[in-house]
Amino acid sequence: MPAVKVGIIGGNALYQALGLQGRGEHLSVETPFGPHSTPLIATELDGVPILFVFRHGQGHVHNATRAPYRANLFALKTLGVTHVVATGTVGSLREAIQPLHLALPDQVIDRTYRRPCTFYDDVAVHVELAQPFCATLRQTLIDAAQKSGTAGDTVVHPSATYVCIEGPSLSTQAESQLYRAWGADLVGLTAMPEARLAREAELHYALIALPTDHDSWRPQPVGQEPEALLPQFAQRLDAVTAHGAALLRRALPRIASAPATCRCSSALALAIFTDRTRIPADVKSRLRPLLGRYLPSGLV
Repeated sequence: MPAVKVGIIGGNALYQALGLQGRGEHLSVETPFGPHSTPLIATELDGVPILFVFRHGQGHVHNATRAPYRANLFALKTLGVTHVVATGTVGSLREAIQPLHLALPDQVIDRTYRRPCTFYDDVAVHVELAQPFCATLRQTLIDAAQKSGTAGDTVVHPSATYVCIEGPSLSTQAESQLYRAWGADLVGLTAMPEARLAREAELHYALIALPTDHDSWRPQPVGQEPEALLPQFAQRLDAVTAHGAALLRRALPRIASAPATCRCSSALALAIFTDRTRIPADVKSRLRPLLGRYLPSGLV
């Protein structure tokens, strides 16, 4: 069993909350999918080897549609990452999920349509995605949040359905109400194709969702000026990210000591439909970090 190395995907608020400023080695990897968002930061956190990647680049230079999801995940895989814990801000579609709570999604509704969504444009690969997040990694996060369902005084919701929209604009009220009618609990911009790509790369992947508001289904309080929303969002983002970072740090030793043994790490075993002998040599070479273990000797 390979040693556990954890990839962490987040933004500047998480980077600061984890105390990673000025730490670690900055690594870059050439990928078949172009450059990853920024150099990856290789360091240790509480004794666990990690690689941190800014999903949108430092300074949030890539919007959710243009973020280099494939390059980021490919680079993490190439550098030996086995588990990925991501964070992402979301709007809550449920009264029970309040801003500053945390949520650990177990399902996704994918409403994206402009993003490259697979590593395998030149090979027929169909991964199983009924459970789009790693169940064992999610359980580790749930356990780290304590049996009471809280992380300190922060409520942690152990399951949720996340609807991922394309953006860049946020939902209309009608769309937000539609997602509620579908049974979705959270709406965000980044869970897909990230979760799917992680499965295609045989990585254990889980998401800590960071609710900052109630999306547009819930009217703003009477008299609240739109100008007040941005500073309110910034304050909530810092606070909920600190909660997410605290949960992540509690979970890291558990992730390292109890490696996941679920099927995420062999997701391609029954998913490659193309005859191995008919995969072009350049594709085999380009995708070796992903497909190499499944190609017969001499075909890699």
